[in-house]
Amino acid sequence: MSDLPLFSSPFAELRRSQRHVIAELRVPASVLSTCPVNGGLRGDLRYLVNHQSCEPVKHQERFELISSLGQAGYHRLVCGELGLDPAQVVLMGTAATMQYLGIVTHRWDDLAVTAVVSAGVTGNAGCAGDPAHYDERDGVWQRTSPECAEAKPAGTHGGTINMLLLFSSPLAEGALVRAVATMTEAKTSALLELAIGSKGSWRLATGTGTDQFALAAPQAGGARRTWTGHHTKAGELIGRAVRDATLEALRWQNGLEPSYTRSLFHALGRFGLTEEAFKLAQERLLTEPEFQLLKGNWKPVTYEPQLAAAGYAFAAVLDRVLAGTIGASSARESLLHQAALMAAGLAGRPDDFAHFRQELIPHLPSAADAGPDALIATAMMLAQHAAALGWRRKWAV
Repeated sequence: MSDLPLFSSPFAELRRSQRHVIAELRVPASVLSTCPVNGGLRGDLRYLVNHQSCEPVKHQERFELISSLGQAGYHRLVCGELGLDPAQVVLMGTAATMQYLGIVTHRWDDLAVTAVVSAGVTGNAGCAGDPAHYDERDGVWQRTSPECAEAKPAGTHGGTINMLLLFSSPLAEGALVRAVATMTEAKTSALLELAIGSKGSWRLATGTGTDQFALAAPQAGGARRTWTGHHTKAGELIGRAVRDATLEALRWQNGLEPSYTRSLFHALGRFGLTEEAFKLAQERLLTEPEFQLLKGNWKPVTYEPQLAAAGYAFAAVLDRVLAGTIGASSARESLLHQAALMAAGLAGRPDDFAHFRQELIPHLPSAADAGPDALIATAMMLAQHAAALGWRRKWAV
């Protein structure tokens, strides 16, 4: 275990040991967690552990080990590696590395809230309510969709957000449970800030399918909080600490610097606009010299701020159309305006908006494209035409 604590207080000390991060509780504590072993609300635990259970991709040996041992057996294995009593430990697992933790403490008066977050969203970010592809009964996972990959136990996916939350003052049981709601909203707030798209629908992600948490507060010593919602300082501290720590973890684990999320593919990727799809369409829509010039300047073009801004606006309008905020009679014109702004932004010719709008009218989604999938597909083609038109006009005499 590291000689240098990552965090230390009279309540707890946090240290890193190879693939593991261990919070040792120094006084009796109330612990609430999602952990399969020793989970739920407990008052007899001493250690909160988060660890990298495998690599994100192609780590089949580790997957087979975890599957063969089962949740209880794997819990004992990890505790044995750390020399800890399994009865005193709650354990979270993830494919994210423990070197990329977000650790944030916020304070007000006598209360301090520390969030320790590991986070990855590239594998299975999703929106609550997205179609599910597995059923779990008594610890056994079964596929419900034939196209899905083999089911994996929780904590072995490339996308997982694990949250460890430490309080300096006691919380009532109800306040500890309410803290979970506040913490979850804060996590989702971070994902919305970065515009992370769901892998299972057109919606923005609210989390991943394998997110886990462990919260701990001392049972005595200091003023006892009985509510942790938004209107309290405790709720504010939870929200700020979890959001900040989640953003920091994603910055290191997935390279999600806010400025790097400005690309056209980040703005529209959840609708199917990948780099590969964009490249194939541009090759078809542009002349060979125009396309080769685009390929040679790929990042400056696809990260162009005005194109990205219009792309996000296009995505927001499409969101509202799909959600029913904008009616079918207005949808086509609303998307057309945003597509024209994309072309004008990339071309650097805002005064030519009306010209771009006119040229894009033939590429509008058909009024008959009432289904969500058809609308999304034709809207992405409209965006492709807008990008091609803007690129062509940028260098036109």
